[in-house]
Amino acid sequence: MKFAYLIEPPFNYQDEHDRVTGCDVELAKHIFSKIGTDSFEPIETEFANLLPGVVKGDWRMTTGLFATPERKKIVSFSRPIWALPDGLLVNKDNPLSLKGYRSVAAIPECTLAVIRDQFQHLSAVKFGVPDERILIFETYTEAAKAVKQGKADAYASVGRAHTGFIEQNSEMNLEHVPIPVSEKQPAFGCFAVAKSDNAFRHCINEVLDAYIGSKQHRTLMAEFGFTNSEIDLLIH
Repeated sequence: MKFAYLIEPPFNYQDEHDRVTGCDVELAKHIFSKIGTDSFEPIETEFANLLPGVVKGDWRMTTGLFATPERKKIVSFSRPIWALPDGLLVNKDNPLSLKGYRSVAAIPECTLAVIRDQFQHLSAVKFGVPDERILIFETYTEAAKAVKQGKADAYASVGRAHTGFIEQNSEMNLEHVPIPVSEKQPAFGCFAVAKSDNAFRHCINEVLDAYIGSKQHRTLMAEFGFTNSEIDLLIH
């Protein structure tokens, strides 16, 4: 069972023993075990390849993604597996005193890093950041290094990814600036599967419905920094 992922802690990453782990990885393992699949093959890729790969059958399921209307035209999504706000990754002490997307747009000299086609790219454009001040990268690490090296003043992504990266790379002296709820509400992430794989999606949702919000699930997610209040957003 092939699972496509990106290096983006705490969702997916390699630990000190080169073992692929993270909240999305461990949740995928739980799903596969519950539906009777013993094999689990994590495949690292770039963001731009996630959805084309699942459509072509290169992998059965992807790491969690925001289920936008545009993406729903291409693939099918599971029920939500996390709900998180965006954030900006900046150098220590936040030299430009950035507070969110609006402040990025308002400062003419501010350059923003994003990952190609990620939801945060669209959000930056929506809030008025001009194309000429947006640098597009293929991976999280590339975008983070651009901030560290001064090529970009900030990197917009999921805030939880920033805090996970900072925790594992403290020597880079970066910090996280949360996007205020007044600018943008937390968004829901879901696993993606091929539209032709509807039976599999149904099995995924059955497992998730029984698991999300349970004591076991809360314990797992706490290992990766998630709080009970964040888990509560998923319960309906």
